[in-house]
Parts: sequence; structure tokens; C-alpha cells
Amino acid sequence: MLRRVRVVAFRAVGKMPRWMRRFLIHSLAPSFTVGAMCMITRADGERLLVRHSYRHGWGVPGGLLKRGEEAADGARRECMEEVGLTIVLDHPPTVVVDARARRVDVIFTARPADGVSTDVSACSAELLEARWFPPDQLPALQHETANALRLVTRS
Repeated sequence: MLRRVRVVAFRAVGKMPRWMRRFLIHSLAPSFTVGAMCMITRADGERLLVRHSYRHGWGVPGGLLKRGEEAADGARRECMEEVGLTIVLDHPPTVVVDARARRVDVIFTARPADGVSTDVSACSAELLEARWFPPDQLPALQHETANALRLVTRS
């Protein structure tokens, strides 16, 4: 009986105008924030890390995507805004869904674009510092960054 009721309900939703279906779905479904993170490595193997003014530990350039923005475009934009570095994204990204925090992180591996200086500085008020670190001398990392690094290294 319950199955029959569900089938009828789904058929009724299917007959609704598209705008009404979208409204219904957006009203009932949980909302998530979506951000892009850039794990940037120079040719010498050093990784770019940033220290945020509002968090403990070191992280990577990145942030929330703008409405309608593609994740790759957001990753490049955030990197330019935060540290003034033009990057090239490598490989398909790794996606992490944190249901408890209602957050989706799109993690890109990247490298500085050819011919650009790898001198970086904190260009955003949200950053205190930006530096390159050898992979065996990484400082204390933010939880999300440590998790992203593990996932990217594994894949």
C-alpha cells in the first residue's frame, strides 16, 4: 500500500511544471555549501600553504563558489584573489561530501602556470601568510586540508 502511495506521489510531482518541481526539491532537500580547494605543487615539489586570519593551522588556497560558477573556474579565481598566482589544474578533482557540516569540497591538484613567478603573498584580508613548504616539512594543517592531502595523495 505504501509503495502505491509513493508511486502516485512521484507521478503527481512529475506532472508539475518544472519551476514547481524545482521549488519543491529546493524546499525539502538539504542545502550544502560548495567550495574549491587547490593543492598546488611547484616543480621542485614544494607545496603552497596559506594561514587564514580566522582559523588555526595552515590550509590551501580556496573558498566558496559563486552561484553558477564552475568549480575549476572558482579554484583558479580563489588562487588569484588569495595569493596572486596563475595556476594550471591537473587531473580531475577529488570530491568530498561532509554531510554533517553540509559542505562539498572539490579538491584540485594544480601547479603554477608556465612562465609565471612563484613568489606569493597574502593578497586577501582573510590571509595572514602564504608560503611554499617542502613536502616533508609541512606545518600543522587545518583538518580539511590534512584530509584533502591524504585523499589526493592516495588517488
